[in-house]
Amino acid sequence: MGDRSSNVPVLLVLFTGLGLFTAGCNAPKDHLTAFDRQFVCCNYEQSAAFAQNKIRGKDKPSGEDLLWTLQLGSIERMRHNYEKSSEYFDKAEDMLKFFDEQFNAGDVVLTTAVNDNALPYKGEEYDGIMVNTYKALNFMMTGKQDLARVEFNRAMDRQRRAKEVFVNEIVKLNEEIEAGQKKNNFTKSNIENPQTREIIRKSYPDLSNFKAYPDFVNPFATYMAGVYFNLTDDPSKAVDLLKESYGMVEGNSYLADDLACTESILSGKGRLGNTVWLIFENGLGAVKDEVRIDIPLFVVTKEVRYFGIALPKLRYRPAAYSYLTAESGGKGYQTQVVADIDRVIHTEFDKDFGAILTRAIISASAKAVAQYALQNSNNNSSDGQWAAIAMAVYSAMTTAADVRIWTALPKDFQVARFAMPADNRVRILADNRIIQEIELPDCNNAIIYVKILTKCAEPICHIMAF
Repeated sequence: MGDRSSNVPVLLVLFTGLGLFTAGCNAPKDHLTAFDRQFVCCNYEQSAAFAQNKIRGKDKPSGEDLLWTLQLGSIERMRHNYEKSSEYFDKAEDMLKFFDEQFNAGDVVLTTAVNDNALPYKGEEYDGIMVNTYKALNFMMTGKQDLARVEFNRAMDRQRRAKEVFVNEIVKLNEEIEAGQKKNNFTKSNIENPQTREIIRKSYPDLSNFKAYPDFVNPFATYMAGVYFNLTDDPSKAVDLLKESYGMVEGNSYLADDLACTESILSGKGRLGNTVWLIFENGLGAVKDEVRIDIPLFVVTKEVRYFGIALPKLRYRPAAYSYLTAESGGKGYQTQVVADIDRVIHTEFDKDFGAILTRAIISASAKAVAQYALQNSNNNSSDGQWAAIAMAVYSAMTTAADVRIWTALPKDFQVARFAMPADNRVRILADNRIIQEIELPDCNNAIIYVKILTKCAEPICHIMAF
């Protein structure tokens, strides 16, 4: 007995070490916090170096490779390194494709034994849509209009396929539930437990208290594609995209003007010319926080030392400004929201949440059952008790939420639309203060693209001439 007991602390150490090794401390969360600390302070060189250091650079993506590649694409675009930005977004798109085509049966085992952080970050549908949209904007900046067309078409195709992707994910989720039920009889009861549902409802009171965008559509991507196709003499394609955008963003007078102008072109009564668009990429997008919740698992004993789940919860960060004003030709034009990216993220989070919750409960159930089995092994011997303690420590350490998210996205996109000024000069104001004075090049049409992270941040300006 003495020899056997002497081995049990070793088991405790092994479980504890495994818990630390498998991201029980939630390293991805810590890394994102460190990155955002630099990014929000506009230390873009340090932010880029931090992100670059987190990419493993192997043939096949793993871990957070995709996430940090997305961050790098955003930073290089903000630094006006459009070709480098597109290179990173190309790599991100390759990774998205790799994960789309891959199904790993071992994923269920990993999430059950550890948590969702044990899997690589595979991206969200809005990630792919924004990758193609940003690439299109990069190509517009560098005059590669044919490549911009390809990227806008890809973005629109992603939006069409997103609903199908979600249906496939539901099928996979049902397979996970079925697999979990085969491993222990408590999984289904825990998932369907009304007490659990009530606890979740109280912890997430705003989960369904918002107006979702339809089927993962990003109105900004759709709107910019419409503007682009107008600028490149394809009004028949532009009109459908602008109609779709206006259907999601009713009340935006500039979008209504774009649609009316395009319909006029198609009827032969109008033309697109001498127009300026101000695009405002505003503030900081949503991040995910970790919420730990004790849930009433249906186990056959009260001897389980630890059980609980950790879930992600969206936290919304501030806008830089409520709007910008473009002063042109003696008139002022306030920007209006064309896409609420918080709402885009929330739409997808809401549809993903059932799967996230189910996986968390399956994992907690399996660990609780393991604790009980170890506690009662060898007729409640000290070995069994020590093993149960080790399992409880491991359970606590590996109960962590997946809070990985592309944090360089903005809170919203806004637009203003006005006639090209005779002197080609436009002043951009925020809170009645001039933040940018712009002299447009000689051209028929122009896009002024301004990104501002916070009130303290310098505006980042891009000019596209057509």
